[in-house]
Amino acid sequence: FHEGTGKKSTDLFPFYLENAAIGIAASDSVKHAIISGSKMNDDYQKMQAAINIVNDKSAALKAEFNSPANLPHSEAFLGEIGNRSMALSAEKNNIYKNFVQANPNNPASVDILIAMTGPIPDYEVVGTLYNGLSDAVKATPEGKMYGARMDKLKIFAIGQPAPDFTQNDTQGTPVSLSSFKGKYVLVDFWASWCGPCRAENPNVASNYEKYKGKNFTVLGVSLDQPGAKDKWLKAIADDHLNWTQVSDLQYWNNAVAKQYNVVAIPQNFLIDPDGKIIAKNIRGGTLTSKLAELIK
Repeated sequence: FHEGTGKKSTDLFPFYLENAAIGIAASDSVKHAIISGSKMNDDYQKMQAAINIVNDKSAALKAEFNSPANLPHSEAFLGEIGNRSMALSAEKNNIYKNFVQANPNNPASVDILIAMTGPIPDYEVVGTLYNGLSDAVKATPEGKMYGARMDKLKIFAIGQPAPDFTQNDTQGTPVSLSSFKGKYVLVDFWASWCGPCRAENPNVASNYEKYKGKNFTVLGVSLDQPGAKDKWLKAIADDHLNWTQVSDLQYWNNAVAKQYNVVAIPQNFLIDPDGKIIAKNIRGGTLTSKLAELIK
């Protein structure tokens, strides 16, 4: 605590233990400590310094977004902020990627992969990086846990057959994913309580109306809560979701969501007429462009 203020103070210095004579020196606070004698920590600290620069840029971008001088936000301003934010995310992930590729024998690389992964991992990116780690790092407890996660993700990699499932629609009638074989299907995980999902719904609806007669459909899977069927139905009507909707109303325990390893929404999988996954988590203009490319 800060004396006299009652406010909590964060004074932390995380580091890795290895078989070396590690020295830690701090003059004013733990968080400003300097570590020596450890290559593992030296490499990690260099990477973290580069990440901190990107974090400072992100903080400045957030301040610019929240500045009263930029209110109300114009569509052009929001587009520019979005593009700059995506560029910063790509810059940060590139730093992480370079570290993992350069340090296959460093157990810290597993932590970096976890930082890269976020709630919706992209196997095509992190799977390749994980496979490049040394056997010793993969054999650590963290490495084994992450490897098990990669095994689950691999099932839903681009080019893999989408696992079939069956769940009841709004009328209580069982609907199977396999019943849509022969069409492009966007399996869309969402919920009435999910703000980002509701914000994306108009885009999904627009694309559905444009391509529904051209061998394309949407299959919505809702993670609405037990006893909240009325809210689910109201959201379907309010957002004009004129395609098949299914749910077991079990919130995060939705059987299909668990089968597809969905731990955050909105999330989607685009499946081709042969039943194979050809794209994941495509929203906004990316969804529109992908459908335009596929459906003539």
